[in-house]
Amino acid sequence: MKIYVPLLLGLLCIGGMMPVWADTSADTLLKAADTQASGEYTRQRFLAVQKKPFDEADARKKALIIGDSHAQDFFNGVLENGYLSNYQLSTRYIPTRCQMVWGDKGAAFIQSKDTALCAKSDNVMQAAAQIAEADVIIMVARWQDWAAKLLPETIQQMQLRADQQLIVLGAKDFGKIAIRNYLKLSADERLALRNKVDPKPLAGNQWLRETLGDKVFIDQQRLICGEGDSCRLFTDAGELLSYDGGHLTPAGAKYVGKLLFTESLLQGL
Repeated sequence: MKIYVPLLLGLLCIGGMMPVWADTSADTLLKAADTQASGEYTRQRFLAVQKKPFDEADARKKALIIGDSHAQDFFNGVLENGYLSNYQLSTRYIPTRCQMVWGDKGAAFIQSKDTALCAKSDNVMQAAAQIAEADVIIMVARWQDWAAKLLPETIQQMQLRADQQLIVLGAKDFGKIAIRNYLKLSADERLALRNKVDPKPLAGNQWLRETLGDKVFIDQQRLICGEGDSCRLFTDAGELLSYDGGHLTPAGAKYVGKLLFTESLLQGL
């Protein structure tokens, strides 16, 4: 019996035996690696609901997402996959240079050049009233060591009730991105590529994991990259995950968001 090649390929794809490759042309990859355009993507939707009040007339539960640009990445992963649609969503932006700490506890650690920025920025203490309203509080950051060490005290000061759920996500890192080098690789070579990552987030994540435990903390670096000091740079479909080594492309946000909500404690939401 003759089986035409197009039909055979279709049957294999339906059966899950072949990957569905995305557009991985040079133009597409260069566009994904555009830090200016991608940076705007990272920020835009998070900032659009920054400090948005919860509506008491809305019967849905309330979720508050707090943090820096890594929290913005997380929020994009939520939206790209349609997660948390049964929640009211609000965000609070706290710059990486300022960190999530209670009161003036971080003053001694913040660099002098950032003092003015952090004095004007949002902080956990200012967010306390909205934290008290939320059913779920999700804190995401590229945690600096000193802020991670102060986090248990910060959480204690937040005075969460037994009926509230706290989830803390650690930092992620993909190493230095050299997009023009990847253009020379085949699709299979890109998929197999492992990039050396910054060791600082790995150490911070380990401390947070051991201190907070797996009922609160999600090590997204380990979830995305596995064990070790390297990480993949492309999705299974050949799309670029990160445009600058720390933040996610739209394809990366969708990929990481799906991992987080299917393979971590977030799947309970």
